[in-house]
Amino acid sequence: MSELFDAVDALVASRSPLPPPAERRRLRQAHALTLDEVASALGVRRATVGGWEAGKSEPRPPEREAYARLLKQLAALYPAPRSSGAPQEDTGTAAQAGPMGGAAEATATAEAEEPSAALPAPVRHAAATQRPVPRAERAPQSSRRPTARKAAPASTPAPGGAYAHGPLLVLDADSDRNVTGYGVGGLILDVPAKSLPALVEWTLAEARLGSEKLHGSGKDGDPLLVLTEAACERYGLPATLSEAERLAGRLPEGHKVVKQLERADWQLTRRGLGPWARIYRPAHGSRRQCVQLCIPSWRALDDRSWGHAARLPPPELARVLGVYAARVMTPVGSTAVTGLQLMTALSPPTRASGPDADGRRHREHRPGSLGTEPVDPAPCEAIDGHPVLAHLPRFHVRGPGERLFEEAYDWARDLTDAECMQGYLVGLDVNLAFGAAANGAVVGLACPPVHVADPAFDPAVPGSWLVDLSHVDLSRVKVGKQWRDLEGDLLPSPFTPTGQRPTGPAWYATPTVAYAVELGYDVAPVEAWVRREAGRFLDGWYKRLRDAYVATMADLGVTDELGPAQFLQAMDGYKQRDPELGIVVDAVKMTLKGGIGKLQEKARGGGWKPGQAWPALARPTWRPDIRATVISRARINMHRKMLALAAATGRYPVAVLSDCAVYAADGPSPLDVLPYGADGKTVPGSFRLGVSPGMVKHEGTQSVLWGADVLEQLGADGHVANLARYIKTGTVTAKDTGE
Repeated sequence: MSELFDAVDALVASRSPLPPPAERRRLRQAHALTLDEVASALGVRRATVGGWEAGKSEPRPPEREAYARLLKQLAALYPAPRSSGAPQEDTGTAAQAGPMGGAAEATATAEAEEPSAALPAPVRHAAATQRPVPRAERAPQSSRRPTARKAAPASTPAPGGAYAHGPLLVLDADSDRNVTGYGVGGLILDVPAKSLPALVEWTLAEARLGSEKLHGSGKDGDPLLVLTEAACERYGLPATLSEAERLAGRLPEGHKVVKQLERADWQLTRRGLGPWARIYRPAHGSRRQCVQLCIPSWRALDDRSWGHAARLPPPELARVLGVYAARVMTPVGSTAVTGLQLMTALSPPTRASGPDADGRRHREHRPGSLGTEPVDPAPCEAIDGHPVLAHLPRFHVRGPGERLFEEAYDWARDLTDAECMQGYLVGLDVNLAFGAAANGAVVGLACPPVHVADPAFDPAVPGSWLVDLSHVDLSRVKVGKQWRDLEGDLLPSPFTPTGQRPTGPAWYATPTVAYAVELGYDVAPVEAWVRREAGRFLDGWYKRLRDAYVATMADLGVTDELGPAQFLQAMDGYKQRDPELGIVVDAVKMTLKGGIGKLQEKARGGGWKPGQAWPALARPTWRPDIRATVISRARINMHRKMLALAAATGRYPVAVLSDCAVYAADGPSPLDVLPYGADGKTVPGSFRLGVSPGMVKHEGTQSVLWGADVLEQLGADGHVANLARYIKTGTVTAKDTGE
């Protein structure tokens, strides 16, 4: 009988009543709880709790019962206001005190907004992936406050608060010079501002745009305004930049609109009024006064990252950027810049201290972050021209014994006779390879490197090691716990980007040296630069981008529950199912790659000379050692998979380019390369088909005859063309041939 009672109790708990989404958020904020704290208590992800509060999803057992219990207790502590209308909410911005500047208080302070009769009730935002509705006929507006029109229908009201209208608007103007703003979920607003300074004022005072901070110690996201060509002309900006302005990356300081901003006491950052412009006033208290501009016709949305997004109609562009903002963050520049900023947003360098004797809080270093001050690299980690190398002769060329060369694979070999008898060349591409490599990577934090002579290698210590790995023989290695004999000359070396076997001592990042030990060989470093303060700084960054990628792929019909054959079928033309979400997928991938690349941003612009500092060096996130660690792990992960496949099947790669490997096969499908059994499993530790980061998808298939022709066409002086570069399309251009 007790089992029956337990079953009844579980059934009742599975339908535990919950308050509306807006009330859930109000209760959490009333008790000064962050999304992370609630998610940790319930054993779910932060985004999951955010979805419950936004009304995009509902909790399921067993989390539902615990969540209902939490809300019930909070409701007893913080009863809903007696006044009619939606409950008031805070802005999501923590209070500040004393000299903290941009740092947040440990306890959030709710800031109730004054009701306004002229402001209509908040509009329910549709799900991030919902297509926008067509624009309604323009109706005359008597109020200068934003008026929401023709939003996508929904059953429950939207949460109120400072950011009720989402993170961004795409502004467009008609022939009568009326400006309309298109937001996420089909939202449409009339924009009354007649000049750019007035537009900035309106955005901060009335538009209710922005986004909540991604970390309790971070900052809220600034509102983003995207201006079409018509909107640019309406506000006195050129529809396109002249050649000189494009090269400078901004309008000249004497431009009339720049002068308008100056007269209104608005400031521009060092990058000026360009494709991505930040207009601000110094913050007062907890309120930031900053608006971000994005101007696609000035090439703000690079085709390499955003595809044809710049050519989309305003509602569709708002949808694309809105999905990206919801799942990654509101864009603040190129995808590379946004990827770098996302690292800081998820792991802020400072936090609020406890109250001092006077009850004031101050800014202090947050453990696990990179801090607020830049850290010089070790000499071997510095790129050419860095100030730490100013003592070297001007034209000195550093070799592997002086410089750390941790880069992605670019390796190829000739086809064997047996491979020439097979019919196809099949490319396998690793999903988010650098993201998978960033996951779990232990890197140095806010500490300078320490030089050590004759060190004992420790795989748990991040750093750079001078060690001779030329004795590692790939013809006999450990795979798992067993020694295996392989055809080592058919595999690339895991220790060099070219895949060539090292010839002597060279500098390597910790993961590369650790892999030599994993293969069964002893290592004896000569010297090292190590970092004693270490942590998994990139874990949250990776998880955010992983979730964005996997969720968007699921919207396109590619999920992680699919079997190998089903996955390949779902991937066939997946972007054509929703081209706008296809843009988001590519943007997420470029955010990850670009963010890693920005960790070692080189000097740009005229006037710089080797030995001088350049602006990027002033960032705590200028960390070539972290970039080296991630790329080392990505290359090692790739080699480990190739090694496991070779040991189990005797298949060896023909070419490897970064995260793509090409194999000869008797059939055109990846299933002709990977030995999947009847149970749906393949070789442990090797390539697996699937959507998750680290798993692989089909990059492309060409015939062996095509491959032989490319090798003959492009080969010269012992050089072997990398077939992985052309496997996707099969196209070899005149540039490739040197004609």
